[in-house]
Amino acid sequence: MLSTIPADLSKLSKENLNQELLRIAIIAELDAINLYEQLAALSDDADIKKVFLDIAKEEKTHVGEFQTMLLRLDVEQVREMEHGREEIKELTGK
Repeated sequence: MLSTIPADLSKLSKENLNQELLRIAIIAELDAINLYEQLAALSDDADIKKVFLDIAKEEKTHVGEFQTMLLRLDVEQVREMEHGREEIKELTGK
């Protein structure tokens, strides 16, 4: 299922506009990854699968680019990601 991105971007918070724009971009890229990987799984043509999976990989790079920019702007996000890593380490021992 694809997410719904706000149709009226003027309603975004001015205080955190750039962070919100980056999150919207991340959501769009994640949706694209899911779509292309699902399409690849459905196709019985090896070349089409290869193309879909290659494009999905490119979208993953875009997620990394947007996330890198978001982490530059949102210190709380950085702290919470580290907290998440610590919780997973505690839960899994890895």
